[in-house]
Amino acid sequence: MRIGMPLNYSGGFKETVDELATYEKAGLDIVFVPEAYSFDAVSQMGFIAARTERLEIASGILQIYTRTPTLTAMTAAGLDYVSDGRFTLGIGASGPQVIEGFHGVPYHAPLGRTREIVEICRQVWRREKVQHSGKHYQIPLPADRGTGLGKPLKIINHPVRDRIPIMIAAIGPKNVELVAEIAEAWEPIFYLPEKAADVWGESLAAGRARRDPSLPPLDVVAQAPLAIGDGLDDLLDLVRPHVALYVGGMGAKGRNFYNNLARRYGYEAEAELIQDLYLSGRKDEAAAAVPRDLLEKTSLIGPEGHVRERLAALKESGVTTLNVTPLAGDAAGRAKLIERVRELAADA
Repeated sequence: MRIGMPLNYSGGFKETVDELATYEKAGLDIVFVPEAYSFDAVSQMGFIAARTERLEIASGILQIYTRTPTLTAMTAAGLDYVSDGRFTLGIGASGPQVIEGFHGVPYHAPLGRTREIVEICRQVWRREKVQHSGKHYQIPLPADRGTGLGKPLKIINHPVRDRIPIMIAAIGPKNVELVAEIAEAWEPIFYLPEKAADVWGESLAAGRARRDPSLPPLDVVAQAPLAIGDGLDDLLDLVRPHVALYVGGMGAKGRNFYNNLARRYGYEAEAELIQDLYLSGRKDEAAAAVPRDLLEKTSLIGPEGHVRERLAALKESGVTTLNVTPLAGDAAGRAKLIERVRELAADA
């Protein structure tokens, strides 16, 4: 089981990267760099590549609407080059709040766009002349939609690899089915191992039935905040606002993917209450309404025995990469948590 961690995208980035060498020595395998509506992730990942030697680097995630498919492929090839083949392209649809609210791009057909983007990226990395005639992307642009001067081109440089691993963030049934069919890795949010088979089992099976045999086994990437010890209820409560934001605030009634996930986990009444409170501006009450059971089962916070149990459940459900957020006051404390969870995961 690989151990990874996300980088905070809201500030102090240079200081955080300075600490990566410490985490690398502690056994960190991969770092995930988000791109929300902050500094772009690409410049930050290039900076990380220059400051590390072994650590794998993943975009976690690049939004599919903010770059053309070929630019996404060029960017991935460039990051794979400067990192000497250590890059994973993480992509995802994000949500209407960010895509329409910040980028001004219609949030439309995420499923179809994702499939076409993956096809185009792999064509670019193979150094083929890019030709694609899909529902959402046409390359070259047809003459009746442009000047008629566009011709198929291939990337000038020789990519380090002709197949860069692709990780897709997804939680909806059809999205997860697509991931299991075409991607190297899958990153669900708020992963609850005891419910994973009930919620996603059919989708994963359907996608794997159509999976290209040349692809490796699907890497399942689960996120979890991490703290090991007794009396950590205050740290568990720190997670509440984050869960409430997603379950309550990331979308209108009937259009919140994360709220739907909580319902599918069996928290129907709680999900409705959290959303009602959050959308009415009562964010603290919404956070307080997040079920403790959900927090405990989607985190690695608590006594060592509890963390061992959670790791065993994650591993049993098929998780192969842990994306942990170590909750400690300094780099040394975070490194100790990385080192310890790596040991516990090996024993799970």
